[in-house]
Amino acid sequence: MSFSDLFDSEFKARNKGHFSAIVRVAIADGDLSEEEKQFLDKLKSRLEISDEEYEEILENPLKYPINPPVLHTQRLERLYDLSRMVYADHILGPKQKEILTKFALALGFTPGNVNYIVDKAMSLLLLQVDLDTFIYEMQHMNK
Repeated sequence: MSFSDLFDSEFKARNKGHFSAIVRVAIADGDLSEEEKQFLDKLKSRLEISDEEYEEILENPLKYPINPPVLHTQRLERLYDLSRMVYADHILGPKQKEILTKFALALGFTPGNVNYIVDKAMSLLLLQVDLDTFIYEMQHMNK
């Protein structure tokens, strides 16, 4: 196995873990809405998830671990994707917020301020901000 194959393999595993986390948020309320399904379909191509992997992850989203990125900006990007899924059907259930909080912790956000981070992320999504605005606002929320 070459070095580039190893890198590609790790990249794919991280994307599968991220995608499975988003699937878990999507099904947290017990069903998958049409908006959530459309979002997953779009995200599938962005994360280079094959059709077989897509079906496998939908069947068993717990199979893949969450692999948190090292860079804070990448963590915010993943939090943005997860937050968007919570709001995809415009119904915020308490279970979805609870799961989003768990994933934020898994992404490496600290327990001391994770609730504040999740609340801020959700408030930004209510405003329908884009990714760049989301990252900027999250990085400057204490200023």
